[in-house]
Amino acid sequence: SENEFAQALGRWRTEAQKLQAERRRAMAPGASAESAPMASAPMPAPAAAPMALSKSAADAGAAELITNVQTAGVDEGGIVKQAGDFLIILRRGRLFTVRVGGDNLVPAAMSDAYGPSVNPQGAWYDELLISGTTVVVVGYSYARGGTEIGLFELAADGTLAYRATYHLRSFDYYSSRNYASRLIGRKLIFYSPTLLQPHGPAPQQMMPGMRRWQGPDSGAPFERILPATRVYRTDDDFDPGQPLALHTVTLCDLDGASMRCESTAVLGPAGRVFYVSQGAVYVWTSTARRFPSGSPERRPEPGTPQSAVFRIPLDGQAPTGLKTAGVPIDQLSFLEDDRAHLNVLVRESGGGEGMWGSERTRGAMALMRVPLSAFGDGRGAAQREHYRVLPAPAGYSVQNRFVGDWLLWGAHSGSRFNRPADVPGSNAFAVRYADSAEPVALSPGHAVERIEAMGADAVLVGNAGTDLTFSSVKLGRSAATLAGRYVKPGASQGESRTHGFFYRPGGPEGGLLGLPVVVPAVGRRPGVFADAQGSAGVLYLRVRDLALNPLGELQARPGSAREDNCKASCVDWYGNARPIFLGGRVFALLGYELVEGRLSGSGPREQIEERRRVSFAPTAQGQNGRYSPFGN
Repeated sequence: SENEFAQALGRWRTEAQKLQAERRRAMAPGASAESAPMASAPMPAPAAAPMALSKSAADAGAAELITNVQTAGVDEGGIVKQAGDFLIILRRGRLFTVRVGGDNLVPAAMSDAYGPSVNPQGAWYDELLISGTTVVVVGYSYARGGTEIGLFELAADGTLAYRATYHLRSFDYYSSRNYASRLIGRKLIFYSPTLLQPHGPAPQQMMPGMRRWQGPDSGAPFERILPATRVYRTDDDFDPGQPLALHTVTLCDLDGASMRCESTAVLGPAGRVFYVSQGAVYVWTSTARRFPSGSPERRPEPGTPQSAVFRIPLDGQAPTGLKTAGVPIDQLSFLEDDRAHLNVLVRESGGGEGMWGSERTRGAMALMRVPLSAFGDGRGAAQREHYRVLPAPAGYSVQNRFVGDWLLWGAHSGSRFNRPADVPGSNAFAVRYADSAEPVALSPGHAVERIEAMGADAVLVGNAGTDLTFSSVKLGRSAATLAGRYVKPGASQGESRTHGFFYRPGGPEGGLLGLPVVVPAVGRRPGVFADAQGSAGVLYLRVRDLALNPLGELQARPGSAREDNCKASCVDWYGNARPIFLGGRVFALLGYELVEGRLSGSGPREQIEERRRVSFAPTAQGQNGRYSPFGN
């Protein structure tokens, strides 16, 4: 009830304020470090039953997926989507449409990615989704304090008509690896956090709410969309030494004149990882490891972080939960399989995926595999038999991916801004997650910065010194083996997000993969996000019997970056380069350029060459949503 919710938060606030006062007294001049209470590790700032998703709803209006997704049938917010004859591209606060149907490659229209009365300052427009002719732009506004959802309608000629803007009251959802939004048919799914503070506004004043934007002077209030009866928790007491958060999952229906949304939330520690299967949303919450105050080595105390995983079904059933141990690396650490089990790769400690939390997980590793029937009312916990200890790879930042019946994981030793160092020993492993066979050690001889599926097999990508290396992995019934290798000298990945990679399976001629690449500047390692110059090109490889044969690159035109009068989202945090396959056509999105390639030759002489390109960069010549970009 609302009263129980208020009482629980009141007890936590009182205990947290008391603990903070004790810490201040202990750290006052003259107090010894030994007398100070333990301080928690710093954390990054982070209704009715859910609307059911029928199969017909999931199928309705589904656009062809042209980017890498984790779960078939579940689209993820990105920077480029296809709708009929058009590609729609989100970049630096604007939407662009390019006609590609009928063998065209012609810019059609440009629009701001926000409403005509919306001030874009202090806002980031990050993710794009399309259902039928409805274009959805997802962003975060620091000025307006929440997730911002802009709706547009795509016309037959490629123009975009603004429909409405909605705000969901929340804290910043950003993750360097995950996407805040998903789309199944006409149903939007959002994750958003609300960090609760011991001091400051009462939690009830920060509850997730929604409003339709009526203009800067309307003063329209948020309407609360999360009743206390839709807030779930385990029976663990709240830790007064840890931040507390409402991890909110919101489902929105795109049908109807107004968007209707309903929320469910998990109340728990601030660390989080968010994953969407075809039938449910999972939220994993975890505490931070504690560090003794004044410890010069900053070694965490022994013990496992308090964590739990919650399953929120998309068919309207009540959520369930399970107490757990450890912290997932990112959303790719999850798989709800077709044998009614949840599989999660966890590490000993970490703060979840908020901001750059995925890169900071540490310690031993284990695979948790539990039947969905083990989920209950939050009082039960995963047992010893549900965990399987796995070897941790040599390296700093871990990548992981489920491919078919296998789980693969590996690591590199670089930071976000420095080139990965060479990693000695086994820095990659593979294991059949559902049986008891021992993990297979893989030693590709290079850092593992990316793991992707290629049909039933996989590829590992990363640097060995200054060279970018691809290693294909054959995943058989009982063995995983390195199969093929390609080295591109003097290069690095141009994108690190999953959408930067795409693989098109093929017939006798083999599959085709694409990945943005750069020749990095001295002292800089691209990858987490691309700067205004974008990636130098997209590299294409032919994959035949897991042999990797280079076809060449589609490259950005030198000097193609130009002043674009950017008003919002002026850093490409989600990247700006993508390989795109449409039927038999091959494209490279490179900043404001869309380059089409053509395959010629066969066998070892096969190569990709530029067929044509178009720039859709904004110019002063735009009128009524149409424009004539330079460089056509």
